[in-house]
Amino acid sequence: MARKAWAMTTLLTCFAIVFSTHSSAFGKAFVDLELVLAVDVSLSMDHDEQRLQRDGYVAAFRDPKLLKAIQSGPNGRIAVTYVEWAGAGIQSVVIPWRVIGTARDAEAFADVLAAKQISRALMTSISEVVLLAHGLFAESPVQGLRRVIDVSGDGPNNSGRRVELARDRVVTAGVVVNGLAIRIRNGVGAYSYFDMPDLDDYYKDCVIGGPGSFVLSIRKKGEFATAIRQKLLLEIAGITPGSMEPVRHIGFRTVAEKYDCLIGEKLWKQYLDGRDDW
Repeated sequence: MARKAWAMTTLLTCFAIVFSTHSSAFGKAFVDLELVLAVDVSLSMDHDEQRLQRDGYVAAFRDPKLLKAIQSGPNGRIAVTYVEWAGAGIQSVVIPWRVIGTARDAEAFADVLAAKQISRALMTSISEVVLLAHGLFAESPVQGLRRVIDVSGDGPNNSGRRVELARDRVVTAGVVVNGLAIRIRNGVGAYSYFDMPDLDDYYKDCVIGGPGSFVLSIRKKGEFATAIRQKLLLEIAGITPGSMEPVRHIGFRTVAEKYDCLIGEKLWKQYLDGRDDW
C-alpha cells in the first residue's frame, strides 16, 4: 500500500509540473478547479433563508477542512467566483474570480463575501445564469483542470431560455453543472403556487449534467451550513457523494428519469392566466 501511495503521489506531482510548464507557455497558471457559485436570490426565499445561505458559504471558506481539500490537489489551489441571480437579465457577480490556495486567501474570500449586501429580485432563470457562468470562464485569470458551475435555487426555471438546452450547451463544452435544491418551506402567498416538493428530481433531470454531476437537497434551515460545506468539499475533491461520508438527500441525474423541464414556465403562465388584476 505504501508503494502504491508513493507512486500515486509521484504521478500527481509529475502532472502538476507538466501543467505548470504548459501554463507558462499559454500565459495562464493552472489550478485544480474553476468554480462558479451561482446563488439564488429570488423573492421566493425569505430574508432568513437568504442569510443562512450566505452565512453557509462564508463559514465553508473559513473551515480548515475546505482549505485542506484545496491544498490536497496537484496544484494546491482553486479559482472561485460568486454570482447572485434571479430572473432573466438579473445576474450579479458579487465576487470576481479569486485564486484560493492559502488560509489567507480563503479568509479574505469569506470576509469580502460576509461584507456584501444580499440582493433580492423577481423570477427564476436558471438557464440564463448557467450561460452567464459559462461565459465567466473566459474571463478567468487561470486555467482549471476542471470547470464546475454550482447552482443553488428554490424553484424551477420560469424565465429566459429553456433550462435543459442551456445545461446541455455548457456540458457539451466540458463543464460540469451541480445543484443545491432548497426545499425548506412552502412558498408564501403567490409563491405557494410554484411549490415543488420534488424540486431535487427537477434538478436531476433538467439542471445538473456532466461526469459525476450531483444535486443535494436542503429540507431544513439547519442543513444549510452542512450541505454547502459538503457540496464544496465534493466539488473541490472531484469525487461523487458516494465516495465520501454519507450525506442526506443526494440525487444523481440518470437517463431513465424524466421530468417536464418546462414545468416552471407552464406554472407561471397558468398563474398569470388566472390573475384578474394582471
